[in-house]
Amino acid sequence: MSDIRWHPQSVARGERAERVGHVGATIWMTGLSGSGKSTIANEAARILFAAGANAYVLDGDNLRHGLNSDLGFSDADRAENVRRCGEVALTLADAGLVVLAPLISPFAAGRNAVRRRHHDAGVPFAEVFVATPLRECAERDPKGLYAKQQKGELTGLTGVDAPYEAPESPELLLVTSNRSVGDCAAELVSALSRLWKTDIR
Repeated sequence: MSDIRWHPQSVARGERAERVGHVGATIWMTGLSGSGKSTIANEAARILFAAGANAYVLDGDNLRHGLNSDLGFSDADRAENVRRCGEVALTLADAGLVVLAPLISPFAAGRNAVRRRHHDAGVPFAEVFVATPLRECAERDPKGLYAKQQKGELTGLTGVDAPYEAPESPELLLVTSNRSVGDCAAELVSALSRLWKTDIR
C-alpha cells in the first residue's frame, strides 16, 4: 500500500456546501425487509429535492445489480455489501449530496464501521432505525420473502432465521406502524434539519 497516495480535492467540501446551500451527509436507514426503508427514503428524497437539496437514494438492492452483483447473502458477503455501500455513500456525501442509504445492514459492527469512516472524514452521518415490527413486515412482504421462508423455499431471512442487531442509539427511531409514508418521510427530513442545523426541510 506504500505506493498508494491520497490525492486531496482541489474544490473544498465547504465550497460545495456554499454553492448548493447545504452540507453533504449520509442518512443510513436500517431495518428489516419490508420495514419501509426504501419507500420512505424515496419520499424523503422527493421532499428534499423539492426544497432545492441535492438528494440521492443509494438503495442496497440497486447496488446488487451492479457494484455488488458478485455478493451473496452469507454473513461475510453481507458485511462486504455494507462496507462497499458505505464507501459509495461517503464519496457522494463528500461531493455534497444528501445520501439516503436504505439497507437492512443487519450487523452493528458493519454500521459502526461506516459511521467511523464518515467521522474520520468529517462527513455528517446519521443512523435511522426504521422500527417496523417483524409481524408487520411479514404482512407487507413486498418481495415475497417471508412467504418463501414459511414454505421452506428460503433460508437466512434476516430477523427470522438470520440475526438482526437493532441499533441501540440511532439518531432517529422511526416508528412506521399506523403512519403514512408521507408522515414518516416528513419526520425524517425534519430530524435532519435539527441534526445539522441546515435549511433543508
